[in-house]
Amino acid sequence: METSDLIIIGSGPAGLTAAIYAGRASLAPLVIAGRELGGSTALTDRVENYPGFPQGIGGMELAQSMQRQAERFGARMVMDEAVGAELATAPFEVTTHSTSYEGKALIIATGRSPRKLGIPGESEFVGRGVSTCATCDGYFYKDQRVVVVGGGDAAVKEALFLTKFASEVVVVHRRDRLRAEKVVEQMARDSDKIRFIWDTVLTEILGEDGVEGVRVENVETGEESTLEAEGVFIFIGNTPNTELFAGQLELDEAGYIVTDRRQRTSVEGVFAAGDVQEQVSWQVSTAVGSGARAAMQAEEYLARMEGRAHPQREM
Repeated sequence: METSDLIIIGSGPAGLTAAIYAGRASLAPLVIAGRELGGSTALTDRVENYPGFPQGIGGMELAQSMQRQAERFGARMVMDEAVGAELATAPFEVTTHSTSYEGKALIIATGRSPRKLGIPGESEFVGRGVSTCATCDGYFYKDQRVVVVGGGDAAVKEALFLTKFASEVVVVHRRDRLRAEKVVEQMARDSDKIRFIWDTVLTEILGEDGVEGVRVENVETGEESTLEAEGVFIFIGNTPNTELFAGQLELDEAGYIVTDRRQRTSVEGVFAAGDVQEQVSWQVSTAVGSGARAAMQAEEYLARMEGRAHPQREM
């Protein structure tokens, strides 16, 4: 079994930043990237609030730049998905679909996954009209009506993106007001392609070979109705990807990994960074900061274990 000084699980901004810092520390980190490089950032059409890019930058372009930078400093990318982890003792074992690896230290940056509605038709029509990524699939709905479910920042931004293609974007929200940033909300309200249906939830996604409409219910009156649509985009929040670590690491009530200010988890030598342990600010910039801290703390941990000198950092 291959043994590395440091294994990083995840290739979003937190994981890739950790790889850059660990590479510069000559740790030759092994990055288990997952099924797709970049995490949720790669699915973002434009990242416009990350410092240094006044004109914005594509999410995938930013991820690929981070990857090249990490590889320049000696990081090795494995395009495989972690399916198991043994954290009882070091070195820690991480199993993927194809093989297993051992790491003297581990950084978990597995991020979050979209939450599901749990209604009839949702799973059946994934890839045939149901999506959680407007950037990925919006092009396929030219001149068609689509439904966006949710009222947060992600939902409204994706609704705005879909106006590039769809003839109409219907935002269905279970409350009577949005939770998006004010500037984003105003852009949506100003769009002549976006229509809002308030106090309403989806109860079923309808169709035969593909999505043909949705059944909705007003949560105030209980009134049901149907709405014709060719696509349904769901943005109702996310769930941390921590299934592999349940029972091995301390998790909070929502399933996020509990860390201290140094990104340390409840197991010595295991660190976590990015959205998998962040519940307040799900931003590229905050993920990058936590990834840098995790890598620096992992380097210090390894140096202590091996009796090497290492920089002293106050935190």
